[in-house]
Amino acid sequence: MKKIIISIFLLFVSMNVFAHGPSPQKVEKTIKINASPDKVWAIIKDFGSFQKWQPLVTDSKLEKKGEDTLRTLTLKSGGKVIERLKGIDEEAMKLKYEILEGAVPVADYNSFIVVAKGPSPNESSVTWVGRFYRVYKLNPPIPAGQDDETALKAVNEMYDVALPALKKLAETK
Repeated sequence: MKKIIISIFLLFVSMNVFAHGPSPQKVEKTIKINASPDKVWAIIKDFGSFQKWQPLVTDSKLEKKGEDTLRTLTLKSGGKVIERLKGIDEEAMKLKYEILEGAVPVADYNSFIVVAKGPSPNESSVTWVGRFYRVYKLNPPIPAGQDDETALKAVNEMYDVALPALKKLAETK
């Protein structure tokens, strides 16, 4: 009887190991900016002007589709990304959006950017958080360029070039 129970348990565990699919990924970056939160928030909440502080983007086009606000980003690499604004919370200085489709190697990407007050009136802290999956949602073998490492690298690069550009824009504007 013990052998049967152990066999059933091992079969159950082995099936779960191979049936889980991709793990959720998360990137979170924070930068301190020597500018008032209101000034920084004014830049971030302008959903149609992302190209002003994202060096990987050459153009941003806003359009309304029913209740949705969409922005189409043209990337320096030549690709396009379509994003949907999920919400702007003026009081919390928080903007939420998602990627619907495009030339970024991620799936189910949801993000928010929040501006917080720094220790002095002319200091801000900006935190950008993205949650997403790799493109390939099935179990291994995973095609090249559709894995977790590629997805993480792409999102980290987006944040790593944009946040210093935001800082520079806010501090010199």
